[in-house]
This record gives sequence, structure tokens and C-alpha cells, in this order.
Amino acid sequence: MKQDEAASFDSSDGTGDALVDARLAAIVESSFDAIISKDLDGIITSWNPAAERLFGYTAEEAVGQSILLLVPPSHLDEEAQIIARIRRGERVETFETVRSRKDGSVVPVSLTISPIRSHDGRIVGASKIARDISARKETQRRIRLLLREVNHRVKNQYAVILSMVRETLKHTGSSEEFETKLRERIMSLARSHDLLVNRDWRGASLAELILQQMEPFGGQDSVRLAGPPLVLTPTAVQSLGMAFHELATNSAKYGVLARGGAVDVAWGIEDGADGKRFLLSWTEDTSEPMLITDISDRKGFGSVVLKRATPQSLFGSSTYHRLDGRVCWTLTAPLEQIEQPEPGTEPI
Repeated sequence: MKQDEAASFDSSDGTGDALVDARLAAIVESSFDAIISKDLDGIITSWNPAAERLFGYTAEEAVGQSILLLVPPSHLDEEAQIIARIRRGERVETFETVRSRKDGSVVPVSLTISPIRSHDGRIVGASKIARDISARKETQRRIRLLLREVNHRVKNQYAVILSMVRETLKHTGSSEEFETKLRERIMSLARSHDLLVNRDWRGASLAELILQQMEPFGGQDSVRLAGPPLVLTPTAVQSLGMAFHELATNSAKYGVLARGGAVDVAWGIEDGADGKRFLLSWTEDTSEPMLITDISDRKGFGSVVLKRATPQSLFGSSTYHRLDGRVCWTLTAPLEQIEQPEPGTEPI
């Protein structure tokens, strides 16, 4: 700072004080935080533009009113304690609370409150800085929900993997076969999870899920898709992903995929007596005899997934049959169990 500028702050005519006051006023006016001053009776004496944006009251409406204008009834004791501490000359460290807006809504804020002193050192009021923390609170809420959801789903996955281990062990003849089948099934789960993670656990496209699960069996060339665009719920992604893996594995060993053909997967939505329903079919058509009789006669993990686990998890029903070289697995379930709601419409 130049010498003549520094000297201006000490000038006896008060121009230095005026310049400091002007700069402070400019800072208050341009602040993104609500800055409010009040006297020791709790009457608002100043109100910056950020306070108007946060609370909805203009300066004309707020100045001269009690600060209780902004305090919800449940927090009135809090304001009395603040005034008592200010009278003792204490600075109120930053804390989180809620305040009321003009429209009656409540906003979470972070408050910092300091005493205002006159030129002779007397405490004459308080300066309050309020910062809107709605976005931060919402982020924290979503993180808590996500952690609870992740915890719930991890526990579910433990149960699924334990079931995989138990059923796979029952129906394999060697440790090598057991390891291979278990690894393939866990990798199938991982592929479904990849889709969910890529969409922040907000479901995944049915077409993407099918193609992802068919990747080890020839990818896009091994399947023909027919159906409207549909985003699945996380539960549907995992349940259907397991079913598609079991169907594709069986087909690659004994069905159409073993002969270099392609599977037809079609889905649609129809009106039912109890609301909209989702229908899906996995169809393999070959004029040659199948290399195995019927998966529905087998009691392996694949049979459990297709006949019980997948339809039950989606509150639906399924069929699996083979007739004259045609294999078909069908699933029907309430659409609300299948389709992911649009963002912002999920229940909280």
C-alpha cells in the first residue's frame, strides 16, 4: 500500500474510516452468503441481497422485524441462547440448524454469529452469516441411502454366491469342473454389476444386459433382439442377468449356440387385470434333435434360477419347455418390478 494511501486511513477528517466502511459494505453486498445484523433485542438492522435470495424477504420487509421471523417454532430456544452468549461477548462458532423462508419452507443453514461492538467497545448487536447447505445435505442423504442400498445388495450377493457354491458343488463331478462353473457364474454377476455401476446403480438397459451376458458366447452375433427400449431396476438386472447366463451356457453346450446359430429374445408390455405386465421369451429353434432332453428335468443351479429364483425375485412366473426341436423360456412379471422409474420419481 502506498504511503499516502496508508495515511488516508489515519486522517482526522474521517475519510479513512469512510473508505473502510465502503469496502466492508461492498463485501457484504456482493457476498454469496446471507449476512444479517441484529440488535440485542433481536431486531434486524441490516439485510444483504444474499439474505433476500435465501429467505425470500426483501430488505424493506425484513429490517425492523424480529429475527424470530426466520426461526421455526421448534428452534426458538436456540435463538434465546444465541442472544445470551452475544451479550456476554462470546462468538458463536459455526453450527448447522434450520431457518424458515417467506414461503413457509424450511432451509438447512450453517450459521456463524459474532458480537457487534460500538466505537467505545460496547456490545450493541450481532452479525449473523447464514450459508445455504441444502445441496450438501441432499448429497449426504443420497450417500446414506446409497450406503444402505449397497449394504443390502452386498448381503444379497453373499446369499446368491453361497447358493451358487452349494448348488454347483452338488452337480459337478470334479474340482476342476466346480471351479470352472463357479467362476463363470460369478463373472456373470460381475457383468451385471458393471452395468449398474456405470449408471450409478439406477438400473440398466435390457438390451445392454442381454448383449453383456452373451459376450462370452459370441456377443451380438449370437442373439437377435426384439422389444421396446426398457431400463430395468437393479433387482431385475441381477435376476435376469443370472437367467440369461444359465440359458446361454446351456445353449452353448446342448442347443442352438452349440451349432453356431442365434437365440431369439423378445419382450413386450401388455395390459393386465392388475396393471401392466412385462413379458419376455428366450427361444431357440432348430430342426435337429437337442443334445440334451430338457433342462426342466435337471435339478442343477440353472434349473433353480430359471424356475424359481428369477421369477420369484420379480414376483412373476416362468415356463421352460422343449418341443420338436424348439426350446422356449418365458417370463411374465408386473412391470413395476421390472422397469426402473424415471429419475426424480423414485419413492424416498
